Amino acid sequence: MLAHARDEAPAECCGLLVGRGDTVVEAVRARNVAESPNRFLIDAKDHIDERRRARARGLEIVGFYHSHPHSAAEPSTTDRAEAGYPDHLFLIVGLREEPPDIRLFRLTEGNFLEVLFVTVG
Repeated sequence: MLAHARDEAPAECCGLLVGRGDTVVEAVRARNVAESPNRFLIDAKDHIDERRRARARGLEIVGFYHSHPHSAAEPSTTDRAEAGYPDHLFLIVGLREEPPDIRLFRLTEGNFLEVLFVTVG
């Protein structure tokens, strides 16, 4: 996700978090079809195709990720206004500083609640 964010900067990147329950096993790049480089909109075909691939492996889409090339890894006003998929995870990569800030949130009752996470790898 960090490499994807850096590859797409100064535009936002986006992708899908694949796993089971609260466990993410894979982050999958998706095309950003937003008209503005300061927004993200996951390509519907990428989303559907990955949902099918995940299902075939006994997995599901558990969340999404995107980058903030010029700001911190905090949900923006736009992120809050356009958020869907209740109870899904939302990871944000903030590239404003080095090292980059990476934070994970769960959309619960219309609010982003930060979730602590551990990477294993």
